[in-house]
Amino acid sequence: MRTPLFAAAFSLLLTGSAPVSFAQAPASAATTAATWNTTLEAALQQAKATGRPVLAVFSGSDWCKPCIMLKQEVFDKPEFEQYAQGKLVLARFDFPRSKKNKLPAEQTKQNEQAAAKLNKEGSFPLVVLLSPEGKVLAKTGYRAGGATAYTNHLNSLLAQK
Repeated sequence: MRTPLFAAAFSLLLTGSAPVSFAQAPASAATTAATWNTTLEAALQQAKATGRPVLAVFSGSDWCKPCIMLKQEVFDKPEFEQYAQGKLVLARFDFPRSKKNKLPAEQTKQNEQAAAKLNKEGSFPLVVLLSPEGKVLAKTGYRAGGATAYTNHLNSLLAQK
């Protein structure tokens, strides 16, 4: 007696006769994620086309504690993504050390080329603000305080130029 009843209930579930709710991520979550350029040339082209400054980040994602903290506390937060949208062109240049995180050879080459132009000192993390023409406006690094404090810091750096 239980089996036919179970089968009937299960078939109702499959045919949609009974209300079913599946948890889904909001569609806007995927569309609000910040887009990071992986080459300096692409970032500068986008900056010239939009008239926005470039925020170039040099990080060691698997060995540099301040780099990891900057990403988690600032760049991964919705407040930063909202701030950056329409105001900045984003570019990330990562230098992982672990073999399991090794980047493709072409990406490593692009990262090294960007570092040769903007991070000759080898500082990590390094955040470089560039004009759309490629002129260095300011350099900074990790700052405690989260996304809102960091965006305020970026605003003050951009206001000086």
